[in-house]
Amino acid sequence: MRKYIAELIGTFALVFAGTGAIIINDVSGGVITHVGIALTFGLVVMAVIYAIGDISGAHLNPAVSFGFWVSRRFPGRSVLPYIISQCSGALLASLTLRLLFMEHPTLGSTLPAGPAAQSFVMEFILTGFLIFVILNVSSGAKEKGLMAGIAVGAVVGLEALFAGPISGASMNPARSLAPALLSWNLNALWIYITAPILGSYLGVMACRGIRNKDCC
Repeated sequence: MRKYIAELIGTFALVFAGTGAIIINDVSGGVITHVGIALTFGLVVMAVIYAIGDISGAHLNPAVSFGFWVSRRFPGRSVLPYIISQCSGALLASLTLRLLFMEHPTLGSTLPAGPAAQSFVMEFILTGFLIFVILNVSSGAKEKGLMAGIAVGAVVGLEALFAGPISGASMNPARSLAPALLSWNLNALWIYITAPILGSYLGVMACRGIRNKDCC
C-alpha cells in the first residue's frame, strides 16, 4: 500500500507543478515562459524520484510501469494498481487546480498544435527515448540512484523544451488524462494515451538491442 500511496503523491506533485506552471504562465501573461514550464516538469520529476524512488520506484507514469512490465522488471499484478494510483494522483492535482483557477479553459491539457498524426509520432518517439533512458539508468523497477533522478529529469525537461510547442510533450497518459477530463478537452486524448504506451514498447526494444535481453 505504501507503494501505491507514494505513486499517488508523486504523480500529484508532477501534475500539480507541471500543469500548474502552464496555467500560471497563461494567467500571468507569460511570466514563466516555455523554458520555465519545461524546467518545472524536469525538476519536479527529478525531485520526486529522489523522494520516493526507493519506495515505489517513482514511475509516475502508466507508460513507465508498462515499460518495466514488458522488460520483465515489474510484476504484472502491480501494473493496474500502479496505474490507478497514478491516475488518481493526477486527477486530484487537476481538481485542485480547477478549484484554484476556475476560469482556465484547458487546465494545462496536452493539445496538438498541428495534425494529429504529427503529434502522435512525436509522442511515440519521445516516450520511446524516455523509457530507453529510464531502463538504462534504473535498478530493477526502481528509478533510484545517484544519477537516475538527474538523468530522467533532464530527459523530461529536454523533450519538453523542444517538443512542447508541437505535441505538448506529455509522454504520460495520466498527466494528459486528468486535465483533459477536468476541462473536457477530450478530442485529442487518444493520442496521449495510445502513443506513450506504444512508445514505451519501442523504448524496451531499443534497450534490448544494446543490452542483454535479460536486463531489458
